[in-house]
Amino acid sequence: MNVKDKKEFIEEFKLAEGTKRLDMWDFALAQQVIWENIIVEIQRIAREQGVDKELEKIMEEELKNL
Repeated sequence: MNVKDKKEFIEEFKLAEGTKRLDMWDFALAQQVIWENIIVEIQRIAREQGVDKELEKIMEEELKNL
């Protein structure tokens, strides 16, 4: 979902009533769960491949440069 889609979804939610608003809320929560599961899987793969250590080093270097 891009920025435009998010804005449209939020505006539609503001105008929705009753069951439609509840359905939209449920959809958003389902999307959150899907993305949380994707993040968990990515973290697991990164740990297995040792990528997480490389990313930590990169983040530390970038923080030093701020």
